[in-house]
Amino acid sequence: MKTLLNRLYADYLMPSRLAEYEALLVRAADCGYRQLSVREFHGAIRQTPAPDKVLVHRHDIDSDLRTARKLFALETKHGVHASYYFRLSTLDYGFMRAIEAAGSEASYHYEEVATFAKRHRLRRGDDVRARFPEIRELFVRNFMRIGERLGRPMTTVASHGDFANRRLQVINHELLSDPALRRRCGIECESYDADLLRHFDVYISDRPHPMYYAPVSPFDALGRHDRICLLTHPVQWETNWLESTRCNMVRLAEEVVWHT
Repeated sequence: MKTLLNRLYADYLMPSRLAEYEALLVRAADCGYRQLSVREFHGAIRQTPAPDKVLVHRHDIDSDLRTARKLFALETKHGVHASYYFRLSTLDYGFMRAIEAAGSEASYHYEEVATFAKRHRLRRGDDVRARFPEIRELFVRNFMRIGERLGRPMTTVASHGDFANRRLQVINHELLSDPALRRRCGIECESYDADLLRHFDVYISDRPHPMYYAPVSPFDALGRHDRICLLTHPVQWETNWLESTRCNMVRLAEEVVWHT
C-alpha cells in the first residue's frame, strides 16, 4: 500500500522540483564544475590532459516532453550543456534541433530488444538473443532514419530500460556489443560503456519520491567528487497528469498483450 501511495504522489501530487534543478546548475557553476553533454565529455577524455571538475548531464526522455523543454530552458539560461536521449515515442525533431543549436546533444534512447520481444511475444532471454541479427537491423533502420531527419550524425546513444528487459534479463545495451554495428552507424560511445563510466567518480540517477537520488544527492557530491554523471528523467522533476496516465495505461496494455 505504501508503494502504491508513493507512486500516486510521484505521478500526480508531487510539487515541481524544477527550482531544485536550477539551484543545482547554479551550485555546480559556483563550485567550478564544467557542465557538459555526454558527447562533449567523451571527446574530452580522449584528450590530454583529461578534464577535471565536470558534471555531465544526461537526460533520458522516456516521456513528458513538456518538462524536458523546461529543463532545457533552465540549462540554456545558465549556459549548461546536456545530452537528451529520445525514444521513438518521444521524438520531437524541432526540439532536438534546438538542443543541438544550443550546443547540447540530442540522440537516440533505443529499446529495440524490448520492443521486439513484446511484439513477437518472446518470453525467454535465449529466444531473444537468437533473434539479435533481426533486432540489430531494426536498430539500424531506426537509427539511420532519426539521423537523417535530425540532419546531423549521432555519435552517442543510450539504452532504455523496459520492464521486458528486466523480466528477460536481456538489456538493450547488449545489441551494441557488436563493433561492426557501431562502425556501420558511426556510434562512438554508448552511455553505459565501461570505458566511459570508469572516468566518473560517481554516477548518480534520479529516483521517484521519496528517494529522489541514488546513491547520493548531487548537491552532496559537489565538492566531494570531481567527475560526476547525473542521469535524470523529466517525470521525476514535475508531475504531468495526462502523460503519467498515458504511460501507465501503455505499460498495462503491453503487459497484458505480452502475456496473452
